[in-house]
Amino acid sequence: MLKIGLTGGIASGKSLVAARLQELGATLIDADVLARTVVEPGTPGLTKVVEAFGPGVLDPDGRLDRPALGAIVFQDPAKRAVLNSIIHPLVRASASSILELAGPGDIVVQDIPLLVETGQGSAFHVVVVVDAPDELRVERMVNLRGMVAEDARARMAAQSGREERLAAADVVLENTGSREELLRMVDALWTERLVPFAANLERGVRAARPGGPVLSEPDPGWPTQAARLIARIEAAAAGEILGLDHIGSTSVPGLPAKDVIDLQLAVADLDAADRLAPPLAAAGFPVVPHVNQDTPKPGATSNSAGWQKRFHANADPGRAVNLHLRVGDSPGWRYALMFRDWLRADAVARDAYAAHKRLLAERFAGDLDTAGYADAKEPWFTEVAWPQMEAWAARTAWQPPSYVVAEAPQGSPSAEVPNSGQ
Repeated sequence: MLKIGLTGGIASGKSLVAARLQELGATLIDADVLARTVVEPGTPGLTKVVEAFGPGVLDPDGRLDRPALGAIVFQDPAKRAVLNSIIHPLVRASASSILELAGPGDIVVQDIPLLVETGQGSAFHVVVVVDAPDELRVERMVNLRGMVAEDARARMAAQSGREERLAAADVVLENTGSREELLRMVDALWTERLVPFAANLERGVRAARPGGPVLSEPDPGWPTQAARLIARIEAAAAGEILGLDHIGSTSVPGLPAKDVIDLQLAVADLDAADRLAPPLAAAGFPVVPHVNQDTPKPGATSNSAGWQKRFHANADPGRAVNLHLRVGDSPGWRYALMFRDWLRADAVARDAYAAHKRLLAERFAGDLDTAGYADAKEPWFTEVAWPQMEAWAARTAWQPPSYVVAEAPQGSPSAEVPNSGQ
């Protein structure tokens, strides 16, 4: 099943997006609806709320008086935190019960106003944020909901800031135009990304990447995207990961690159990598068969086993990802990190590599895929990059980042590997 986290600030238009996705065929789990259900009369949730805030939050019929409760919590962050500690676990439990009924090919959208605030982004394959400027949202609340501007701003202040929401987003729907414009964006997202993503996920295959190499100019958003992906993978594969790093050209500031995020996951051994195949596939990163060997670099080592790996790629057609699973402290693992750090540190080497990439991208632009481009780059890695970066590493006493001694599983040699993250 494809799990979509939908969020947005108050009066952003999130409810309209949720309704449209449901019309298109998604299963909708609305956190606001669940939040009301878990505090219906007679529920443990309502009992806990009354215990925390007193009988004044009940109306004459014994139901929760939401305006009275809102007047208490929206002006006091500590009291709001108490309310959230009661409601959020109950809502998550209800949502989990609904998720258990979904089928493998379903698209499930969870509408969660406080998704970012509660740190739930890594639980979803895609996080969609509906966005609008703050003043436009205040205007909507005043004109459409009859709220006083001061109260509208207080409600906004109770949520995360706009920048924090945008940093958590895989997809941003800008709702600054008409209702019809927003609906067209939702329809395009459904057709072009969510439906094919769900199909790839069900089949356990990577998203297609047709066409020859196309280089993009350096994107300052690549590291933020990589951080979101790393959090998602860590949530899916906890227990086996020894290190997880952003590598490749998109990890080097100022370097043009194909718009593909490369990540390296360090494991104790290849058996651990194979154990990770099912959870990674469920998280949207299926294994790519027959890609299980890096090209050994002359002088690095003669042990070909040290260049073995497992290779996964993203099933999401909207974000290309290569995920390389390598044994921690193996030659292939060290090469990827050294190459990244060398290019980050050496502007001359970075410019030389950029020129080489542009030359080859132009040569292979008409190809049906990027295989020829990748093969043509390999001599540069071995003949040019390797001796230069080895000399740089010796000169600077380079070591891979964040070393700790990891406790290897029974029967596996221990290895020094980095902590998760960069």
